[in-house]
Amino acid sequence: MDDASPAPLTDLCLTYVSQNLECFCAKRPDGSLCFREAVLFPQELADQLLAKMATEGPLNDSTVGVFRNCEYLRLRRACIRTARISAEAFQKALCPHRLLELDAARVNADLTIPDILQGLATNKYCQESLQRLVLTGLTMSSLEEPIRHRFSSLQGLRSLSLANVDFYDSGLVDVCSLPRLESLDLSNTSVTNLNPLLGLKERLRSLTLHQLKRLEMSTGQLLGVIGQLDVLQHLDISDDKQFTSDVARQLLGQPGILPALVSLDVSGRKQVTDAAVKAFVEERPGMTFVGLLATDAGFSDFLSGEGNLKVTGEANETQICEALRRYSEREGFVREALFHLFSLTHVMEKPRPDILKLVVLGMKNHPATLNVQLAASACVFNLTKQDLAAGMPVRLLSTVTQLLLEAMRTFPNHQQLQKNCLLSLCSDRILQEVPFNRFEAAKLVMQWLCNHEDQNMQRMAVAIISILAAKLSTEQTAQLGAELFIVKQLLHIVSQKATQGMVDATLKFTLSALWNLTDESPTTCRHFIENQGLDLFIKVLESFPNESSIQQKVLGLLNNIAEVGELHGELMVQGFLDHIRTLLHSQEVEVSYFAAGILAHLTSRGEEAWTLSSDLRSSLLEQLVGNRQKLLAQQYCTQLFLKVDSSLLPLFVSLARCYCEVARTLSVKWWPTGEIQHLYTARYCSMLLEEGGLQQLELVHTHPQTHKDVKRLAKSILESLQNHRARTGQTAPLPTNRRVPPQ
Repeated sequence: MDDASPAPLTDLCLTYVSQNLECFCAKRPDGSLCFREAVLFPQELADQLLAKMATEGPLNDSTVGVFRNCEYLRLRRACIRTARISAEAFQKALCPHRLLELDAARVNADLTIPDILQGLATNKYCQESLQRLVLTGLTMSSLEEPIRHRFSSLQGLRSLSLANVDFYDSGLVDVCSLPRLESLDLSNTSVTNLNPLLGLKERLRSLTLHQLKRLEMSTGQLLGVIGQLDVLQHLDISDDKQFTSDVARQLLGQPGILPALVSLDVSGRKQVTDAAVKAFVEERPGMTFVGLLATDAGFSDFLSGEGNLKVTGEANETQICEALRRYSEREGFVREALFHLFSLTHVMEKPRPDILKLVVLGMKNHPATLNVQLAASACVFNLTKQDLAAGMPVRLLSTVTQLLLEAMRTFPNHQQLQKNCLLSLCSDRILQEVPFNRFEAAKLVMQWLCNHEDQNMQRMAVAIISILAAKLSTEQTAQLGAELFIVKQLLHIVSQKATQGMVDATLKFTLSALWNLTDESPTTCRHFIENQGLDLFIKVLESFPNESSIQQKVLGLLNNIAEVGELHGELMVQGFLDHIRTLLHSQEVEVSYFAAGILAHLTSRGEEAWTLSSDLRSSLLEQLVGNRQKLLAQQYCTQLFLKVDSSLLPLFVSLARCYCEVARTLSVKWWPTGEIQHLYTARYCSMLLEEGGLQQLELVHTHPQTHKDVKRLAKSILESLQNHRARTGQTAPLPTNRRVPPQ
């Protein structure tokens, strides 16, 4: 599937069903789920649903219960990788199906290999039908416990993977009695003797012996067994631990051995040369693959991997990518390939989503392996830095971003890994356009910021937080800002910069972050005040009087504080009010705007506050009316007065009167009607009528110099007000005795 294309509808539907099963299901007495209605799934979709639940949705004892009904959800190829299900749930939900394949790699320890064999033995059909069984990473029963159910009962089995299993010689004898077995993976098992393989010599076509850690056979004995497997087509004797055995060298130098071979993997084996490999391949013209990663070979043109012969190695991009593709589940080889890939990605100039997908695969398969995550995160940064991210599909970037966050959670104290992840996250494309858990990301970055003092990384961290905070919901912003340590840390950074008298990106991003975090979050605003934020921000205003961008951010935050009524007392300080009043007359429009907003908030709490601060209101109106900029109506009026507390509507009406005067000298396009359109609720209509707004709107609507767009908006609002009067039965004359503040 192309990551640049929309996800297939089937995939989207299965994801939704797997993650919302409880919406469609009822619970049985034992807690397992079953569909409320009989839902007949096509067999292929049933397989896909189970796989989707294993990889994306929770697959556990409860959810796997939907597959107990074999009549409606028939499984043939069952994938339960990494699931957490018990032996009982496995037996009830999966074993009744007529399975062709079962992939149970790395399921939880509660489900052992004997449990699986016992469960499959309850279905006699499975003994003949099951062809492929993957048990990678599972546990056997204790050595003292006799194995009552053996592999030999699965007479139809053709492919078996026991990689990373504590599997011993006695079990190998049992496996090698299977009459149809063609493919066997014994990687990293405890087998010491491979002689039982001779029982399969007439049918075994694929044999994987990667890193046999306890093999007690000499090189000659090992090759003596392998050499008799005449129909063998694929042989893997690679070793990412790089043991000193010379089995690869001797195999390559033995004429006539394994004549049917088309694929040979000796990665990690030293003493391998290009000449020996070339001679071996030329003797077998049908060969399609050679594994040479972490060897001394693969550097000749013959083994470049560019043609029909695929090669894993480290000599070029093709070999490295082939290694990441084939070895995605072998952490040693993944780490080795990523190490070499890093050097290549460092100089890449074009987007390479194909390579990024391979890096993602390694990250997914080894989330808890530090060396893999360290190398992968470094490659991710190289592949997505600057303009390269613009050429990456959004869905791919979303996946890799979530993996970076997972790495940050897993290794919170590893500074270089955290640095790699922050470098990758600090991308405009990722932060602005890519979907991921921004709330979780903001928390992780804040935790890093609180534990480190690296100046360069500090700048990136606050930049990320400031952008993420603006993208969060009001509830998430409040929840994030409610963490006291976050506010303290950001204020600490501001204090450092103010003391140094330094205006830099870190200070600007930190102020933006605090501004966003205090928006509609009374708890964060309270933390700000309780930690001497007001005194600090007055100091910032005084320290940087000519930095309009700094003043704008400071005033924007203080405007958020002023919106919290319970904190008004903290702001009613004469020195602070005088400073804000001075800024009201700033030549910078945004600075004046926020200064006006703060004063408006502080004078909007009841009639008493309105009377006591009439001088401030007069200054405010004087500034707004006296300012002959187009922003008079467009910004000040529409964004300020109808955003603040509703008791400021008297001021709005005064402003509407001012507009009639201003309209004679200005050709303004917008005025408060642009915002008052949103106030169609009964509450605001009643208030506007009570304040005399109807007359003012009619005056604006009929004024000869009013812009046509303003007339249209005014007419729309007038109709809304008239409809409200009709609905509420207000046919009496409008009250005119309420006092309106002077212009």
